[in-house]
Amino acid sequence: MRRILPGPADEVDLAHAYAYPEQRWLRLNMVSGADGGAWLKGVSEGLSGKGDRRVFGVLRGLADVVLAGASTVRTEAYGPARPRPSWRELRVGRPAAPPIAVITRRLDLDLAGPLFTEAEPYARTIVITTERAPQDRRDEAARYADVIVAGDERVDLPLAVEALRERGLGRVLCEGGPRINGQLAAAGLVDELCLTISPLLTGGDAARILNGPPAHVPLRLAQVLEEDGYLFCRYIREQR
Repeated sequence: MRRILPGPADEVDLAHAYAYPEQRWLRLNMVSGADGGAWLKGVSEGLSGKGDRRVFGVLRGLADVVLAGASTVRTEAYGPARPRPSWRELRVGRPAAPPIAVITRRLDLDLAGPLFTEAEPYARTIVITTERAPQDRRDEAARYADVIVAGDERVDLPLAVEALRERGLGRVLCEGGPRINGQLAAAGLVDELCLTISPLLTGGDAARILNGPPAHVPLRLAQVLEEDGYLFCRYIREQR
């Protein structure tokens, strides 16, 4: 993988290239086709490549918590983040893997699935839901996950992010999907966008990486890497 911006380089240390600039930071990580589509045949896997998977792994290793919406968790068949030998230095002083935090208004999740039954105690899955979620589902979820209630009818994302930070999970990696991304951007919570642009046209009905209310978030292009025609762009939010 080579660096194009800020200065050309043939070798890139990905952990250094994607280091968090602050302890409280919310980063989106998404992949899209060259025409902006966020999935192919309903999932993002078809847009990915070897380089993207390496970046994906490093971003997870650097994060305190991985945040995703319930739809993404279901569609992409999420399991818990598994420790990797390459994460040992990245996670000194922290658990071996970050927990997954799921945003869900109705708790319509498979609580018997691997995300809940196979997570290690140090990275117990977190469920972020609402006061209106069925009490029996909240009670059931609490058997397998840490439950955060943030909001009445809809998840209040500022409250949710603050609740994660209160647990010492300040470096948040959000993996989508587009609706959650859009809501985070509209709420002014996005500090950074890591975007892999795949050399592929998708067409069809794929959403953009943000799909939600209008958001105006000025960004600065801080870094561009390249491998096999894939572009790995890192955008930082302009100072507020």
